[in-house]
Amino acid sequence: MAGLRLGPLLRYVDGSSATVWVEASRPCVAEVRCAGGGRGEARTFQIAGHHYALVPVTGLAPGTASAYEVLLDGTPVWPPPESPFPPSEIRTPAEGDTVRVAFGSCRWAAPPAGEPDPVGPDALDTLADRLATEPGTERPDVLLLLGDQVYADETSKATGRWLAARRNLADPPGDQVADYEEYTHLYYESWLDPEIRWLLSTVSSCMIFDDHDVVDDWNTSEAWLADMRATPWWRERILSGLMSYWVYQHLGNLSPAELATDPVHAAVRATPDGTDALRAHAAEADREPASVRWSYRRDFGRVRVLMLDSRAARVLEEGNRSMLNPGEARWLRDQALDTPGSYDHLLIGTSLPWLLPHLVHDAESWSAALCRGERGDRWARFGEKLRQGADLEHWAAFPDSFESLTRLIAEAGSGADAPATVLVLSGDVHHAYVAEPSWPEPGGPDARVLQLTCSPVHNSIPLSIKLGFRFGWSGTGRALGRWFGRHGRGARPSIDWRRTDGPWFGNHLMTLTLHGRSARLRLDRARARRGSRARLETRSDSALTVPVD
Repeated sequence: MAGLRLGPLLRYVDGSSATVWVEASRPCVAEVRCAGGGRGEARTFQIAGHHYALVPVTGLAPGTASAYEVLLDGTPVWPPPESPFPPSEIRTPAEGDTVRVAFGSCRWAAPPAGEPDPVGPDALDTLADRLATEPGTERPDVLLLLGDQVYADETSKATGRWLAARRNLADPPGDQVADYEEYTHLYYESWLDPEIRWLLSTVSSCMIFDDHDVVDDWNTSEAWLADMRATPWWRERILSGLMSYWVYQHLGNLSPAELATDPVHAAVRATPDGTDALRAHAAEADREPASVRWSYRRDFGRVRVLMLDSRAARVLEEGNRSMLNPGEARWLRDQALDTPGSYDHLLIGTSLPWLLPHLVHDAESWSAALCRGERGDRWARFGEKLRQGADLEHWAAFPDSFESLTRLIAEAGSGADAPATVLVLSGDVHHAYVAEPSWPEPGGPDARVLQLTCSPVHNSIPLSIKLGFRFGWSGTGRALGRWFGRHGRGARPSIDWRRTDGPWFGNHLMTLTLHGRSARLRLDRARARRGSRARLETRSDSALTVPVD
């Protein structure tokens, strides 16, 4: 009899349909039945001995909440018997509904039950506890998980012990994951956590990778990539990372219509074992990144979400560096400008912040100028060493891409049909803040434009890095950054910006509440209290737009 190994994960949801992802213990037919009458089924496909299905669910009614169950070959497997959690539900939106978007990044796996948590309470765990134990509490309509869903290069002690029982950790890559099977273990460790499992079964999620889903500072530069490709373990790591990302994260980002026409999904389902087909897809993505698109668009009523691939889509050739390859940049522009006036809020999800502390931005653009050879070969070698050693690989390290994104945001946010807000949602930097750009007069967009950064969901940051980020926002840090700019002979950014809230340190989630042209932002921190469960405490709650009567 087939058993449920992982999931269910509620992924895509619209007014009448949804998708539910599962992993089973053997080949079977996975079925979802909703109390309100919706249903769907799909036969599992096999990758490297594992069995998965993404079940399209149809027959749902707008504006309803339907409890559902999962069956494998006709046998109920979810919800589990005597579950302490409420029934998992599929909630479909109705036209004009308020849209609540919770987001964050960087979730290191929680320790095994009973062990102390070295990085503090998990914000997603704590959200699940609130939703499960406080009936009627406000809940997000969707979770945007902006990267580092798993840490392939920073495994837990428990995973280290599992790896040591499997192979000799004296051989590279040591206690980092090496292949597809080891990636599956990371997802089990992360998503079998009871609170997370229930949360992901009942709140729709959108995901995109960042570096630790593969390796720290993935695709920093041309020199970085050449060094990695020279190692004996990199090829298996990158192929396994992309294969597992496609299975566990990317597939659920697709709508049922996209899923029905996706050639890779068709290829892996066309044979008893789709491993070779998926491996060939990953190899093509590694060899020619522009041949694959990991970015995607989701529309939630009049809220448009564009999730960007800020890692694999890069052009790394020195002198021609770009955060997005030309095809990806065209796609972003087309999606942002499609049908002006059709959305009230544009959310651009990019794992890496567009607007950084001023000193960090200037240091990154300085290193980019040095690596281009603006100060000669010796400084170019220093610039590359600095870039890799200090993780200088955000949008500021791709100055042309920074300016291109800036221009697009201004264009999308301007004119009679401009949205109320253009919000850039990011993570990665292990602290949270809000920054607001300003354009030279005259000019600038009509929409309210903000950088909203929320990281980590569950991780830590050394004191030295905390102090560094605080200094980066200071006036002294800004003056030092301008010196870097003059030394690198680079152009100053075309906009200025200021931090309007934060920085906050700890495990956080941000939540946007969007209704009509109004927008509100709340930041919650997971805090542990002695003798009681961890709770989410609101650190900031503010309107982003002027209320409209």
